[in-house]
Amino acid sequence: MANLNLIADQIITGISIGSRLFLVAVGLSLIFGVLDVLNFTHGVLYMIGAYVGITVVEGVIGNFWLGVVAAALLVGVVGAVIEAGLIRRIYDHEPLDQLLLTFALVLILTDGIRYVFGAGSHVIDPPPLLQGTIHFSSSLSIPTYRGFVILVSVLVLGALFAVLKLTNVGRLVRATASDRDMARLLGIDVPKLYTGVFFVGAALAGIAGVLAAPLQSVTPQLGNQVIINAFVVVVIGGLGSFTGAFAGAYIIGLLIALGSLVAAGAGQLFPFLAMIAVLAIKPTGLFGEETGG
Repeated sequence: MANLNLIADQIITGISIGSRLFLVAVGLSLIFGVLDVLNFTHGVLYMIGAYVGITVVEGVIGNFWLGVVAAALLVGVVGAVIEAGLIRRIYDHEPLDQLLLTFALVLILTDGIRYVFGAGSHVIDPPPLLQGTIHFSSSLSIPTYRGFVILVSVLVLGALFAVLKLTNVGRLVRATASDRDMARLLGIDVPKLYTGVFFVGAALAGIAGVLAAPLQSVTPQLGNQVIINAFVVVVIGGLGSFTGAFAGAYIIGLLIALGSLVAAGAGQLFPFLAMIAVLAIKPTGLFGEETGG
């Protein structure tokens, strides 16, 4: 029974990890699906969101929920500035140019964060409302805050599908993702739309960062750590697919958590083995044929 309880605990932990990875990966997938840009700065935007949340909670206002809002807005603006000021100039260039530009931004922004906040680690407490425990049985439970983050990931997926499928903005986004030149001929303001999409993708990264701050130490290297797993998620799920990002994130979360039961370090190895297996069997990813979800 003890072993079964341990496995159940690790499954819950894996689901919690997957929910956080999804909130990062879905913004990355959104930007790629619409703009066709692999944005290496996404991990840094996640890190900035965590630091914004910590600053608001500890030094300015002291309210976690305002920290979430501030992280979403500020990181979204940073993302929009990056897109409008830099990435927009190289849409017609080779993909390597985009990768080099976004990688350079990773180095610049990471050093900027290190200069402002130092190299030490930071952490904040969950809001008082979410500091309890949800009990499934006498031996199985989950911290309320982890359950909240899991719920947020499901709600974000539903909201993105609703916007893309049911609203006029969503139709414009899908049309532009399918054929940018045709969308421009039909009168769609493609540059403005791209900036808006980048804002939303960056804002999701910022939200993910501040939600992760009570669950892990925040350091200037946080962005580099998360972007690797986020890329594994979108490769497994299929670049540009929200469904794939959701499935891939939870698969990776479970592999990380359950792998630690197999052998030391296996939790970090299994996601890469899964990625290799998926690429060997289906190079486009599990949901690679989907467009915009």
